[in-house]
Amino acid sequence: MAIVLFTDFGSQDLYVGQLKAVLGVRAPRVPVIDALHDAPAFDIESAAQLLAALAPHYPRGCVFCAVVDPGVGGAREAIVVRVDGRTFVGPDNGLFSVLWARGRRRSCRRIVWQPVELSASFHGRDLFAPVAAAIAAGRLPRGWTVARRRPGVLLPAGERAAVIYIDHYGNAMTGLRVALPRPGAPAPRLRVGRRRLGFARVFEAAPPRGAFWTINSLGLVEIAAKRASAAKRLGLRVGRRVAWVA
Repeated sequence: MAIVLFTDFGSQDLYVGQLKAVLGVRAPRVPVIDALHDAPAFDIESAAQLLAALAPHYPRGCVFCAVVDPGVGGAREAIVVRVDGRTFVGPDNGLFSVLWARGRRRSCRRIVWQPVELSASFHGRDLFAPVAAAIAAGRLPRGWTVARRRPGVLLPAGERAAVIYIDHYGNAMTGLRVALPRPGAPAPRLRVGRRRLGFARVFEAAPPRGAFWTINSLGLVEIAAKRASAAKRLGLRVGRRVAWVA
């Protein structure tokens, strides 16, 4: 079993280190895996799509401490969600919506425990990390959580026809999924602003200039450019809408 971290805390800031310090004290023998710390800041819908795409690639039994929480300190609650053998600890703000919608075996519990000292702005460190550590170590105290039927906040969980993440290469992942076109069969074009992008199965098959769309290793439709930044070339940002065209 491992603890998997998924946050928008940023890879260069001090918050991830504080999170890991708590995990190191409370679950010193449990390995910690960094899935992503550069999820789109404050963007719950995009992060929900990313988390759902990433989670199946981790072993069953993993405990995700997932925090994209612009409403920290407000009225939103804290939950533990179990979906298809994996556990997710984090805010009840819609972050687990896509996982929940796609899951076959699922359950939800509300976190009622609170530490003696709870920062108004850092529930990731003070609340979610201790609960995730206790679950991963097999020592969750009775009474820390109570059963509930489902998460209190469920955002639309269908495909998201927009850019949800841009990696450091400038490749732009979208929340769309599509079957890989059969060899020789015509592929649809993807409209981004005024541009219509063709399909390339691999980067080397793409034209030397210009952007294209492909299906990435997570099964998501991705906008890319051969040995260049598609984001810079097309002026892309997270949230930019896309659409299929004939």
